[in-house]
Amino acid sequence: MKIGALAKQIGLSVQTIRFYEQEGLVSVPQRTEGNYRLYDAESLRQLGFIKQCRNLGLTLDEIRELIKHQATPEEACGEINHIVDAHVQEVDARIAELTALRDQLISLRTRCNSSRAIKDCGILQALTTLERSAE
Repeated sequence: MKIGALAKQIGLSVQTIRFYEQEGLVSVPQRTEGNYRLYDAESLRQLGFIKQCRNLGLTLDEIRELIKHQATPEEACGEINHIVDAHVQEVDARIAELTALRDQLISLRTRCNSSRAIKDCGILQALTTLERSAE
């Protein structure tokens, strides 16, 4: 199939598929006499794998490592577990950061109610104070 049909079937843009090819994550497809890329079921499988990994927030380097390990199916999967464990730790750290951010926003929101004039807005006053203290 051509790249447009592949993109539609897998739910990725043509540019994304080309990017993954340039990054070496997808096998280089065959080309027609007219120089169109022709993709097969293996290309669809590879892109589905990459898409699922990206949906989980894995980096291109992590995906590259996982693809490398797929080439040695008889080896132990300890390295794969390590990649996923490290990613879980990164997700936990981001959750902690987002929780702290949420708490700050909630605290900021309590500084103002909707009946005040903008000149008396506690949120803007707090943000201005925070801005000055950061300098």
